[in-house]
Amino acid sequence: MMKNYTITVNGNVYDVTVEEAGASSAAPVASAAPKAAPKAAPKKAAAPAGAQGSVTVSAPMPGKILKTVASAGASVKKGDVLLVLEAMKMENEIVAPQDGTVASINVSVGDSVEAGAVLATMN
Repeated sequence: MMKNYTITVNGNVYDVTVEEAGASSAAPVASAAPKAAPKAAPKKAAAPAGAQGSVTVSAPMPGKILKTVASAGASVKKGDVLLVLEAMKMENEIVAPQDGTVASINVSVGDSVEAGAVLATMN
């Protein structure tokens, strides 16, 4: 099921499409496309398909990666910090949505990311 929303954040208008995943997935998948993006972050090369996990951890807002706490292969519990994202001069902890193993960290310290960008994947 797809739902479309228009969201305004600090004067920037975003069209957001939210797709509810099947019953086997633990978290809905969201993507955001700015109507008038001030600057688009450069595209990162995707990790090899074998390294991707079934659960994605996405950026809740645009920002800059300050620190990676977890690494691929790490066992984490729901709520454990995976990354630290700086947005609007605040440090935001990006946490594991469920217990599992980190399959991949898709960003590096210093990367600028847009809302909805996949930061990490888990199994």
